Amino acid sequence: MMKHLLGSFYFLMMLGFASSAVAEMGPDELVRKTADEVIEIVKSDKDIQNGNQQKIFALAEAKILPNFDFDRVCRLVLGRNWATATKEQQAEFQKEFRSLLLRTYASALSKYRNQTIQYLPYRAQPDASRVTVKTQILQPGGQPIAIDYSLEKGANGWKVFDIVIEGVSLVTNYRSQFSNEIRQAGGMDGLIQRLAEKNRELGV
Repeated sequence: MMKHLLGSFYFLMMLGFASSAVAEMGPDELVRKTADEVIEIVKSDKDIQNGNQQKIFALAEAKILPNFDFDRVCRLVLGRNWATATKEQQAEFQKEFRSLLLRTYASALSKYRNQTIQYLPYRAQPDASRVTVKTQILQPGGQPIAIDYSLEKGANGWKVFDIVIEGVSLVTNYRSQFSNEIRQAGGMDGLIQRLAEKNRELGV
């Protein structure tokens, strides 16, 4: 399931929009506007389309990761293991998990092949601080993929804290994967070491 989930990450390019205006946007507007922004960059940059790793990583770093509540995502994916980890382990995990997400999203950007985004009707109370934005990814010759974005409003505007693909939560899947890794690798240090090794292998 995790392989299928990660393999579907090309749609995450829609989350890239580095601007001070982001803090003032509604969640649905953020998703829609970021989609247009990043897709246009990918479409117009031949180096990205040809797999230029430096440009792909730079785009993912600048345009995608800033739209996540990264601290919260780390706490959610580790679950109770976060509370029992030392400060040093938490910091090391955040570093390696960020690199994991970076290479995942960079891979997604490199696989864009004219998919389009359909935005489903947005429904939320005006004063809601936690919402879901529903979309579908339409791909030539394939079935639509349902993507739900869970966002929460904080001091810096709306941030994503989970993504649900065809009913499967990104956070839940990572939590299951990391829990297994912690058990098999002998604790948090083992998980961090495995993440670091994988990141080094892939040049992140």
